[in-house]
Amino acid sequence: MTNARPGRLRVLPLPTLLLVLLPAVAPQPPSQAAPAGSSLPASEAQAKAALDRSPRHSEYVEVQVAGVEGRVRAWIVYPERKDKAPIVIVIHEIFGLSDWIRAVADQLAKEGFIAIAPDLISGKGPGGGGTDSAPDRDAVVKLVTSLPPSEVQARLDAIREYAIKLPASSGNTATIGFCWGGSTSFTYATTQPALKAAVVYYGTPPPAEAMANIKAPVLGLYGGDDARVTSTVDATRTEMTRLGKVYDAEVQPGAGHGFLRAQEDRNGANLKATEQAWPRTLAFLRRYLR
Repeated sequence: MTNARPGRLRVLPLPTLLLVLLPAVAPQPPSQAAPAGSSLPASEAQAKAALDRSPRHSEYVEVQVAGVEGRVRAWIVYPERKDKAPIVIVIHEIFGLSDWIRAVADQLAKEGFIAIAPDLISGKGPGGGGTDSAPDRDAVVKLVTSLPPSEVQARLDAIREYAIKLPASSGNTATIGFCWGGSTSFTYATTQPALKAAVVYYGTPPPAEAMANIKAPVLGLYGGDDARVTSTVDATRTEMTRLGKVYDAEVQPGAGHGFLRAQEDRNGANLKATEQAWPRTLAFLRRYLR
């Protein structure tokens, strides 16, 4: 028999009351991206925090392009090392010079390279600005895709010339690019004979007739579920082999386009692809920039 009288409200203890009233919360899955302090680049979601905690010296510089008015703004990050360092030019995606691209540059500097990431739409945005001046991502995409190829080449040449004259530079240069920047990295290798290496993340190749001009070894890294780009790999490999060029290509199973930036996507496949591709990138750069 209970001691409670009929018609009276029973008052529950506060902890019990909270358990009754609060809805059940499903446990959150662990983040499928490189953890803080990892040897992998940060994902887009982690990029700003990675930049904020970086101990490396970084700064924006303004680089003059020969024969034209205006300058290209670039983000440069220096490694902590005693000897002179090789240069890696980081070519941004179709989304411009984002925090994520700057975080990739920082990660390359952590690995011993001087990394310089130009904003290739410098001066093209509202008020003569660059990526930061655009009102939204769609506007950035429009500016990037409207760049004339000849102007892209001139800007990259200017960045390269600036970088090799740095007192801390060894004079050896490579490019690495992503998406639009991956295609640009590959194309730049057809026009810059002094380039020592080119890394292409999920970018399409240049026309076959231009490949004969390539001097630098090329590394291509692709997502298996990115057929628009990955479908070009076999033909590119065949042509580069026929021409006697170095073209190493790896296709990561289950990964999508932009896997290095979107590491949390595709149920772990993008992170696994990153874990495979990034060490391969570093080994390639070290081999050819020695």
